Amino acid sequence: MAAPERERHWLSYLNGRTVSILFLGFSSGLPLYTLIYLMQAWLAKSGLDVKALGLFALVTFPYTFKFLWAPFMDRYTIGPLGRRRGWMALTQIGLFLVIGGLGMLDPKLELTLIAVFVGVIAFLSASQDVVIDAYRREILAEDEQGLGAAIIVNAYKAASLIPSALGLVLADTMSWQAVFWIVAAFMLPGFVCTLLAREPAVYGAPPKNLQEAVVLPFREFILRDGLKQALIIIMFVLLYKIGDSMATALSTKFFLDVGFTTKQIGLAANATGWWASLAGGAVGGIWMIKLGINRALWVFGVLQAIAILGFAWLARGGPDPVLLSAVFGFEAFASLGLGSAALVAFMSRATDPRYTATQYALFSSLAAVPRTFINSSVGYIVAETGWFWFFIVCFILAFPAMMMLPKIAPWNSANEKA
Repeated sequence: MAAPERERHWLSYLNGRTVSILFLGFSSGLPLYTLIYLMQAWLAKSGLDVKALGLFALVTFPYTFKFLWAPFMDRYTIGPLGRRRGWMALTQIGLFLVIGGLGMLDPKLELTLIAVFVGVIAFLSASQDVVIDAYRREILAEDEQGLGAAIIVNAYKAASLIPSALGLVLADTMSWQAVFWIVAAFMLPGFVCTLLAREPAVYGAPPKNLQEAVVLPFREFILRDGLKQALIIIMFVLLYKIGDSMATALSTKFFLDVGFTTKQIGLAANATGWWASLAGGAVGGIWMIKLGINRALWVFGVLQAIAILGFAWLARGGPDPVLLSAVFGFEAFASLGLGSAALVAFMSRATDPRYTATQYALFSSLAAVPRTFINSSVGYIVAETGWFWFFIVCFILAFPAMMMLPKIAPWNSANEKA
């Protein structure tokens, strides 16, 4: 019996559903990394000072508050493609046009207009994430959710290579206008995938009005297992990656303080960290097939906590390039790869298929809270404790979420393979 089940799971790598998730995950990651890498390089090369550059980080708030307009995307259908594919097509074409148009502006004369364009990109990108996450939850079978989570984590991360590597290399020999349009063109494979993919089945009647679209998803979540269980799930999503998120919030500053050069840090990040995170996502997907989502949360949670201790070791060990690569690589493998894939799979499973967009947007927004708000306190903590004890604190903070697992993801559970 074991062999046929294993063969069925491996073939799921090749079916149309998971291939579509690969292309859509890439489309989902491209806009954010364009803002992080390409836009910042463009503005810095144009002479914008570091304070003004820092203010542009504020326009990424739509990623934290996307649950506010997710009910609109659950309630309304745009165009003939269907409720999910219609919204995906609209946001993808919008992102292609706005990303390309951004490079046509002059940073020295049109900075305010650039800020508007960047805000529109962040809004469209967050909206695309809402509907792609809903599509992924609805199109994949229950036993494909873990694999789908790993695929989208990998594809999302792989998209960073276009603006951070290809875009910056092309900028040495081409105009910024051409570079932005070339990067924007990488939105088009996702758009073609949207046109070719099939619309997911509708589970139950969609919301009849906007009030139902807003109220029913939250009421269903609370009534499903009671208010207490709902609060435990919310706290778990908030806390599962808080230790790792805090530990890496000022990682570049930490590496510089240890004594590494920027070149050593860059080589470790690109040569080791990037590939390790992709490997973690791939291994995470295969491992979740065997473990199930419940057990993956336990195992991957412990591994991402252990990865934090690598930073503490580096704080005591000094500027050893081999140790830097090992710490960078293991953290990327365990946290960005394994831990992220497990959390995405858990959040997907925790949504009701009738209200996928709204409920998943809420969970993913909660998961972004530590990165957006709590990490702002990291500098103050380091100033009081020093780097070594700061990482010990982060290690300890990794375990409150683990203590909730018996309540929300028991090791031995009837749905542990779901």
